[in-house]
Parts: sequence; structure tokens; C-alpha cells
Amino acid sequence: MTFTPEQARRDIPILNRVLPNGRNLVYLDNAATTQKPQQVISAISNYYETTNSNVHRAVHTLAGEATDAYEGARSKIAEWFGIGDGYLIFTAGTTEAINLAAYAWGRHNLVAGDVVVLTEMEHHSDIVPWQMLAQEREIEIRWVPLQVETSSLDMEVFAASMEGAKLVGCIHTSNVLGVRNPVEEVIRLAHSAGARVILDAAQAAPHDRLNIAESGADMVAVSAHKMCGPTGIGALMVNAETFAEMQPFIGGGDMIREVFLDHSTYQEGVHRFEAGTPKIAEAIGWGAAIDWLAQWDIAEIHSHALGLARHTAAGLREIEGMRVFGDHGDGDGAVVSFIHDKLHSEDMAHMLDAHGIAVRTGHHCAQPLLRKLGLTSTNRVSFYLYNTMAEADFFLATVRDLVARFT
Repeated sequence: MTFTPEQARRDIPILNRVLPNGRNLVYLDNAATTQKPQQVISAISNYYETTNSNVHRAVHTLAGEATDAYEGARSKIAEWFGIGDGYLIFTAGTTEAINLAAYAWGRHNLVAGDVVVLTEMEHHSDIVPWQMLAQEREIEIRWVPLQVETSSLDMEVFAASMEGAKLVGCIHTSNVLGVRNPVEEVIRLAHSAGARVILDAAQAAPHDRLNIAESGADMVAVSAHKMCGPTGIGALMVNAETFAEMQPFIGGGDMIREVFLDHSTYQEGVHRFEAGTPKIAEAIGWGAAIDWLAQWDIAEIHSHALGLARHTAAGLREIEGMRVFGDHGDGDGAVVSFIHDKLHSEDMAHMLDAHGIAVRTGHHCAQPLLRKLGLTSTNRVSFYLYNTMAEADFFLATVRDLVARFT
């Protein structure tokens, strides 16, 4: 089916909302979370209305239907991401996925003196778990710097940081700059040094049909809510070799094989990392989001969203006193971070909200990156498949008016 944003908008109820101030919603905060089509909402409601039961436990009809729907969603999502003979572990999202990697793999494979290499572009989710582990295990963390003038990683420093490295953590696409990092080169250099690689692909998954097996990444973390799925679910996708090196992190029901008073044995597959009642409705909803997105070519979706970002960035750069970040190259995310030299970012966000425009403001959970830019916060607009050129132009006209009136 040929993609148009109007097709997508017809399925998303919230985009018809009129806000309490009488303004029509213009939603430009998609890097934070995307809106949900009716197909996802209905899939979740249908589960609770017709199939609600726990999975993997009972033999009654509802339990069988719930288990089939839950595991069917896992298979569908795994196929979408091309994990091959790897494993898809459901988590609460990208943050929990990286924490799972730190505890289930890191605590059993990293010892004092080992090196973890991270970048200055990382989201806090790919910084704090490794810092916590480093404090516990006396692990060394090395930092690959951002080259501010080119909005890119210093790959010479990256290559020089590989000696003794056991793990590399790298954000696939920056949630602040929109920059797609050279993950192929990151993986190549890391593997040549014998290091594992974990990618934070939260911002890449909505715009790029990732093939994780082909990429060679050892672990990849994603969130459903960034790609029109429900909140509260994501995944850590792990290749077979790395999976064999992981040990359980959270203990409880369903992750065990047998429990005795003096010891327990564990499941062999992904269920050993999914203790307790899992995210059943959320997994089913994520599967429905995959079906919905699969109507269109993901490359067309990305081209549309990136075109809006480029148009918006160019318009903002024409406004006196405006600083705009990122180059918005072909593989980059549809994210535009900006700040005006006379209007505080939070004031700008409040004034835009008064016109019905939802944007993000703050440090975007990337404080080291913002410090490198000499900032404490920016505004950020981010586009997805259901946004239109009319919305982008309305946003630009509103910003121009605000700057003219208040500076």
C-alpha cells in the first residue's frame, strides 16, 4: 500500500482531540512516545474482554488462548526485527532491557579491571546501569567523545579505546541530535577487539527495519511505545552466543524448572528472564502495532518523517537567535532540537502548548551530551508517520510569532 500520513491519521483517535483551551492537538513529541492506532487499542481491549488469563500455567481454554496470543506476538516481533536464531526477551522497555543486560550478562562476565566503552551521546539508560556495575565491580568506563562541530562520534578515539574492552554500549540514533551513528563500524571494531556490543535502538526501531542478525550486534534494546505500540513493554534481543553467557536476574514463578528448599533450577529459554506474570496484553498490543505498521514500506515512513524534520530545521534556522542541532542526513532520526538565545526552552514549550502544540523540553535524559553542547536544556520536535506538512508549517509560524512578540 502506498503510504500517506492521512491514511495513518484516520486510525489514531487522539489526533482528533480538542484540548481544554479549545486548540486542536498538534502532536510533535514522537521521540518521547508515539500515539496508538485503534487497532492496537482494540487488540488490548479484546484480550481483556475475551481472553484474559495468565499464560504458561493452566490448561483451560482461556489460558491456552492467552498463551498462544502472547507467544504469537513474540514470534511476530522477533521476525520483524530479524533476530534469526537469537532470543527476544520481553522487558518493560529499553531501560529495563539495558539493565537486564547489565545484571544478567554484565554481572557474570565482567570483573575488576575490565573495560566498558560508552559514548557521550548515550541516553541515561545506557549510562547509569553500567556506572552502578562499575562501582560494584571496579570496572573501567571509557568515553568516546562527541565532535560538536560535526555532531558525530570521534571514531579515532573509539578505535583507540578498544584495547581491553569487553563491552561496547552505543546508541543507534541519538534522541537529541537525531544522528544515526556508524553502528556497522562500531560493531566491526568492537568484535575485532573481542568485545560484545549492546545497541540502544529505541529511536531507530520506529524508522528503520532493523535486521539484528545481519547487523552482528550481540544485544539490542527497543521499546514498543516508540513505534505505535503500548507503553510498559520492550525487549532485549540477544544472539545465541551471548544468551548462553547470561544468568537469571529476577527470580520467581515461571522462570524456574524446579524449586527445592536448598536450591532451584531454571528454564533454558527466554522464560528464565521473564519471572512472574508477564506483559500479556502489552505484548499482544505490540504485535498489533507491528501488523499496522507492516501495511507500508518503513523506508517511505522514514522518508516522510525525515522530510518534515528537514523542512522544520531549515525554517528554524531562518529565525534570528535560533540554534538548531543535527544535520538530518539520510539515515538520521526525524528529530529537531533547538533553542533560542532569548527565550528559555521551558517558556517556549509552555507558549507552544497554549497553541495546542506538544513538544519536548529539558535535557532529554542525555545530560552528558547537553553539557558537551554547553546547555542544560533544549526544545525538541520529533515527527512520525501521521504528522503532516501543515502541522510543521503551523509549528514554524507559531515559533516565528512567539519570537517576534517576546524578544
